[in-house]
Amino acid sequence: MTDATAPAGEVASPEVVGSPLPAGYRRYALWLLMIVYSLNFLDRQVVNILAEPIKRDLGLADWQLGMMTGLAFALFYTVLGLPIARLAERSNRPRIIAASIIVWSGFTVLCGFAQNFWQLVLARIGVGVGEAGCTPAAHSLITDYTPREKRASAIAFYSIGTPLGSLIGLAMGGMIADAYGWRAAFMVAGAPGVIIGALCFFTLIETRGKLQADVAERKASQIGFADSLRVLAAKKTFWLIAFAAAIKAFIGYGHAPFTASFFFRNHADQIADLAASINAFTGLNLGPAGTVGIGLSAISGIAGMFGVWLGGFIADRLGAKDLRAYVIVPAIASLIVIPIYIAAVLVGDARVAFLLLALPAILGSLWYGPVYATAQSIVEPRMRATTAAVLLFIINLVGLGLGPLFVGILSDVFAGPMAMGEAEGLRWALIWSMSFNLIAFTLFWIARKTIREDMVS
Repeated sequence: MTDATAPAGEVASPEVVGSPLPAGYRRYALWLLMIVYSLNFLDRQVVNILAEPIKRDLGLADWQLGMMTGLAFALFYTVLGLPIARLAERSNRPRIIAASIIVWSGFTVLCGFAQNFWQLVLARIGVGVGEAGCTPAAHSLITDYTPREKRASAIAFYSIGTPLGSLIGLAMGGMIADAYGWRAAFMVAGAPGVIIGALCFFTLIETRGKLQADVAERKASQIGFADSLRVLAAKKTFWLIAFAAAIKAFIGYGHAPFTASFFFRNHADQIADLAASINAFTGLNLGPAGTVGIGLSAISGIAGMFGVWLGGFIADRLGAKDLRAYVIVPAIASLIVIPIYIAAVLVGDARVAFLLLALPAILGSLWYGPVYATAQSIVEPRMRATTAAVLLFIINLVGLGLGPLFVGILSDVFAGPMAMGEAEGLRWALIWSMSFNLIAFTLFWIARKTIREDMVS
């Protein structure tokens, strides 16, 4: 039953009118939000396959690549996520998501017009400003749409946007860069945002009631930001999983801008031979960027999507019997991934390296569904957008803000002062940063002791 006084595209809360959203619409909404998140990561990650040509064209150091892909984006993305989440607690979440898409897509296009490092940094900041409004509002909507026993799976499905967006961004970005240059790749990546933003604006339903009495009741029961932080401060599980996930993001985001560069620097001849073989077999005209982009898109995309789905599926299945599964699953994965990744970057054959990296892509993405679902389930509904924003603030400030910069600086140190050269310097920067998974394992494992007592709904 739709509230007659509500603006178009909004309905009264199911709790107010007694009728839940149809299952078919919930599936549609989850698919649309997953596509939104895919665009989020496409526009965020396409820069990674373009890092090496940008470095050569603009004459950048690795630390500047880390700054451009990480810290410049993350500072505004994380800081603005908090006030936008507070707005999402009381305002129309679909409209916030729609506006965010249009803003970040526009700035992605502007990246293609940058003529120097600082212009590119400013454009990347704009992308971060836009993307700040997406996930807190989306997590809040998904949690309202979904019963608790299916939340890890639902949020894991939404989180498939991370590897899917990376898959499209890497493959598309690499092929377009080979054919038309890195600037054109940015322009194509930003183009679909207006259409998807319009779909969100007109078709996503705001489930909160719009009756005057319901609005007044919500305003009276709202929790202030300081009070929300006090509630979270008492949730030991939240801080353990937040910083564990931040370490996972530190590694993942830290490696992302440099994985393509690793292959270009350490396996250049093999990549050229592989491109020639693919071209002879398919009739395509791939260059090195397109070849590496397709290879990494299969790793980050297909393997990553499977890992995200698998993490949510296992956590929901085992969590129905024991809630500790929500932290045990990512803990074990964090430990197993270390030796496999080290083997992948030490092996001398590029094709074997691509195949081995598929396993870290699966293991490194198991945490999405369990962590985000746990964060949403240990607080009351009126705190969910704020909780998601605080979680993302920690994850992205540590992971996205510091990860790429740390790996870039470490690579420069190994290459220069330690005289390893660019190729070996980057290889060992990737290896040393992977060891941070030991910290993530420890934090997830400790959270086993508190998760059951902290769970609310």
